[in-house]
Amino acid sequence: MQATESTDQLNDIDLLLTDANIATMDSNIDAPYGAIENAALAIKNGKIVWLGKQADLPNFDVLATPILSVKGQWLTPGLIDCHTHLVFAGSRAQEFEQRLQGVSYQQIAVQGGGIASTVKATREADHEQLFVAAKERLNALLAEGVTTVEIKSGYGLDIDNEKKILEVARLLNQHHPIEVVNTFLGAHALPLEFKNRSDDYIDLVCNEMLSTLVEHDLVDAVDVFCEDIGFSYAQTQRVFDAAKKQGLAIKCHAEQLSNQHGAALVAQYNGLSADHLEYLDEAGVKAMANAGTVAVLLPGAFYFLKETKYPPIELLNKYKVPIAIASDFNPGTSPLCSLQLMMNMACTLFNFTPEQALTGVTAHAARALGFTDRGVLKVGARADIAHWQIDHPAQLSYQFGVNELLNLWILGKLS
Repeated sequence: MQATESTDQLNDIDLLLTDANIATMDSNIDAPYGAIENAALAIKNGKIVWLGKQADLPNFDVLATPILSVKGQWLTPGLIDCHTHLVFAGSRAQEFEQRLQGVSYQQIAVQGGGIASTVKATREADHEQLFVAAKERLNALLAEGVTTVEIKSGYGLDIDNEKKILEVARLLNQHHPIEVVNTFLGAHALPLEFKNRSDDYIDLVCNEMLSTLVEHDLVDAVDVFCEDIGFSYAQTQRVFDAAKKQGLAIKCHAEQLSNQHGAALVAQYNGLSADHLEYLDEAGVKAMANAGTVAVLLPGAFYFLKETKYPPIELLNKYKVPIAIASDFNPGTSPLCSLQLMMNMACTLFNFTPEQALTGVTAHAARALGFTDRGVLKVGARADIAHWQIDHPAQLSYQFGVNELLNLWILGKLS
């Protein structure tokens, strides 16, 4: 099987990867992992212009074409972490101790801990402090083959500090190889200054914060924490309405701790994804399936909170809802900056196959961010390509803590 821009000649190629096994993750290829063995792949101007069996390579100028032999190892799409809270200050290690002693996440939040403690630290930090810390976290993901990351705000909870977080995310996008997507999560928690005035805070989110951030080109999507310790169904709907007026993509933290029907609501708005989903019911699954909304599962938070309620994975599969996996990297409920660890957890905790796990951090993760140009290796896609020293793609979910990444190209450039 092959695809090419020209059937008889490859011209002016920037790089030709040969002697490769390619896990394309392309569902149109009838093989596990969309695999093509004994293959080659050509890159030009940051995109894939040819891939297929090496025996079918068109003619090319051997002397003028840079060629790299993969030596029988594996290429996959660059990995995508489609749900993180990566820009923040402070640590919540003491809360970790509390939870180990039996204090619940909800109790900590009621006592003024949880998100509120991170908000305080993040408000006190300046742009440089946030940038330096976040860059180190991005570097850790880059070392694991991650090429695209979503960063949510939500630790500022006022105009100036939400703006600061999203400005840092934009700076990271400009000064780091990984592409960063900005999601506004102003409705993450109720700030202390709005205690018992949640509707007033939602007014601020909808009428002032969102318009200011859009005016400064800092928002790609909008998210809400729809939960009994977060914001109600009606308040979430108000934020979605405001986002829709701005023409922004919609996402939702839904059904993590209880069933507030947030997943069905985000599906009504044709939202990109509903995330967490431990308490999702069948009606919500059906709504997501009908809308094409991606389920983003976050095994790190499930593990770290010692959750016992499993997401309805069988129902999601029954209704063919695409399932992505993400790190949910954050200081309180998933301080685990490793997408490969999430792949292993998806297999060990949620009974994913390694192929499903890899799909969850490539093709389905791309869809959860609204991208059609990455997450699979095919002609016309971005040349976001990871080169692994592995014998089989299952190793990426099986083994953790050993650096198997040999090379990583983002838009065709070696990172």
